[in-house]
Amino acid sequence: MSAVDVVGPEAVPQLQAQVEQIIAEAKRQGASACEVAVSVEQGLSTSVRQGEVETVEFNRDQGFGITLYVGQRKGSASTSASGDAAIRETVAAALAIAKHASEDEAAGLADAALMARELPQLDLYHAWGISPEQAIEQALRCEAAAFATDKRIKNADGTTLNTHQGCRVYGNSHGFIAGYASTRHSLSCVMIAEDGGQMQRDYWYDVNRQGELLADAAGIGQRAAQRAVSRLGARPVPTCEVPVLFSAELATGLFGHFLAAISGGNLYRKSSFLEGSLGQQLFPEWLSLDERPHIPRALGSSAFDGDGLATYAKSFVDGGELVSYVLGTYSGRKLGMPSTANAGGVHNLFVSHGAEDQQALLKRMGRGLLVTELMGQGLNMVTGDYSRGAGGFWVENGEIQFPVQEVTIAGNLRDMFKQIVAVGNDLELRSNIRTGSVLIEKMTVAGS
Repeated sequence: MSAVDVVGPEAVPQLQAQVEQIIAEAKRQGASACEVAVSVEQGLSTSVRQGEVETVEFNRDQGFGITLYVGQRKGSASTSASGDAAIRETVAAALAIAKHASEDEAAGLADAALMARELPQLDLYHAWGISPEQAIEQALRCEAAAFATDKRIKNADGTTLNTHQGCRVYGNSHGFIAGYASTRHSLSCVMIAEDGGQMQRDYWYDVNRQGELLADAAGIGQRAAQRAVSRLGARPVPTCEVPVLFSAELATGLFGHFLAAISGGNLYRKSSFLEGSLGQQLFPEWLSLDERPHIPRALGSSAFDGDGLATYAKSFVDGGELVSYVLGTYSGRKLGMPSTANAGGVHNLFVSHGAEDQQALLKRMGRGLLVTELMGQGLNMVTGDYSRGAGGFWVENGEIQFPVQEVTIAGNLRDMFKQIVAVGNDLELRSNIRTGSVLIEKMTVAGS
């Protein structure tokens, strides 16, 4: 079995042949069932700083993840080597682990009848023929635009252009085997502003399946510079209880916490504050959360999940009520529920939103905190208690007054979800979670 020479749609048949070989080897060695995930990927990463090239890196990786079963016992092993001997050894290692593992009633492949049959073409692969020299030129142009934006931009913390392409194939001993190629390209810029002895750092970026559709490099640099400058003069505010508006790019994190809380792994381990919440009203009645996995070119699209089940559009929250958990085959069995075809996560979550932009939400908020930066990992998934370091802008009479730093925002996610007043139409499009800014009725802001 040889290494795959190409990365793209043309690699799929070669990887499928390798998966079939591995499954046959697992059966030959005595496994009762087997599943294999194979990926090959390559990319170019270019970083510049202060007008100088810092790094130009080309990477290429190939890996095999093999999970096999001996009855209800499971063993997994992985390798980056593609030779026949390496595959035989990896299968043998997984088999040895399975034989020593304890029996697990929930272990095993998904039901053969549930395997994906019709796989939509999602147009996820768009190779970008950008040379290292062109990548460097774009990154330098981005940084130069940032320096030219304001004389208070005194330093740079790195501008990076990444281009990535990969191919993934999954197959199992039910005879299911499918794969797809995908691309992901990004440009990010981090700048440092300085004035009156204070330094502030901020960033901006864009990401797209199609490199040619990335936001203009100069525009990304300008936005990074403007954001850094706007934070100069930041100070804490006295401790208070006020409305908090999460900017769209941070609001994705709030819904990410929600998805984690309704995910099977946390639920069957009883480590989620939303355990047993199915059918409960968790959000305002106007809010819905739904998954749309088959959007062409979207960052989270996928035709099948990590178990080989066909993905499908569904609601997790409808009219504010939790109507579905996020389940793969294993976690579903542990909970006595069917899989929701979400082994490996959620594909393109859409949050319902109103017609107001962020400016209108500031007006509606009146007095409070606009949060544009979060620090730390202050979430207790068991209780839902939420406390994180934050930065942003103080708002009075619906207008930004001054930048804020060194404060902590705190609440409980269950309360925060119920107290969502509005979701803006300023949708974050660079994420698997598509939401606008989120206004929460009240949180504790702890400062000076």
